[in-house]
Amino acid sequence: MSRPAAAIGLGLATMFLPGSASAHGGDLGELWATGAAWTSDLRVILPLYGSAILFLIGTVRLWRRAGHGRGVRRWQVACFWSGWTVLALALLSPLHWLGERLFTAHMIEHELLMAIAAPLIVLARPGSAMLWALPARWRGPVVRLPRRLGLAGAWSVVSLPLAATLIHAVALWAWHMPGVYDLVLVSPLAHWLQHVSFLMSALMFWWALLRGPARRRGFGAAFVYLFLTSLHTGLLGVLLTVSPRLWYPRQTAAAAEWGLTPLEDQQLAGLVMWVPAGLVYTAAALILMGLWIRHPSPTRRSYAT
Repeated sequence: MSRPAAAIGLGLATMFLPGSASAHGGDLGELWATGAAWTSDLRVILPLYGSAILFLIGTVRLWRRAGHGRGVRRWQVACFWSGWTVLALALLSPLHWLGERLFTAHMIEHELLMAIAAPLIVLARPGSAMLWALPARWRGPVVRLPRRLGLAGAWSVVSLPLAATLIHAVALWAWHMPGVYDLVLVSPLAHWLQHVSFLMSALMFWWALLRGPARRRGFGAAFVYLFLTSLHTGLLGVLLTVSPRLWYPRQTAAAAEWGLTPLEDQQLAGLVMWVPAGLVYTAAALILMGLWIRHPSPTRRSYAT
């Protein structure tokens, strides 16, 4: 194993092995035990745990009414809690603390949000279960609220595969501009907004492909947009990996504490975006292509006949 790979592996392993290693910033085992490395930001904790409570209560109520596994299927429940767990790992665990000190860990956190948690939550389609957590008299008004606020038309546009793909791409590239990224490192509010935009744009992207018009058209368009997304995210990863200069000196300033040079930290972060995340998008694209071939849309069938 190369020295950079070994160093980052050790750094990430220490998050889950209390007392196993120390860095100049303090003993990670002590930080784990005292909770100092866990996120306490209420802007993160309240939405995360609020969504969990709503989904849990709604699922229990729905299954009591319709029968176990009906209304919300078991695989949807599994997808939601898997996605929620990944979100909690990325946003609450010491991975977030480490991400403020190591660029590679920060990139892992972002990819967990966009490439793992977001599609799992979209597959779960948790909105129906969450509605059942509300009092019966509230459900109708809540469903009609977007239309009353004039948001239905906007959603019909941004949920189109092309629009959702562009929004997700803009969010990704804009936050990785050096000047904007540096703001994230000094402003907790900017850091929170970065995570919100990454997660929300990823949810819109995956919804448009897995639940929206692309699904009704037979997943052919979903394959194309996933392939394009894998290309542009891979390009950003390649640029980070091969660049001979530092893009974010402030982000990589503490790399030496983990046995890396600042440039090695940036290169590993680029590899995370380029290879593992690219594999997720490519695998999803191939799965959707298989579904498209196996279950063509009515329009495609009519052309074939």
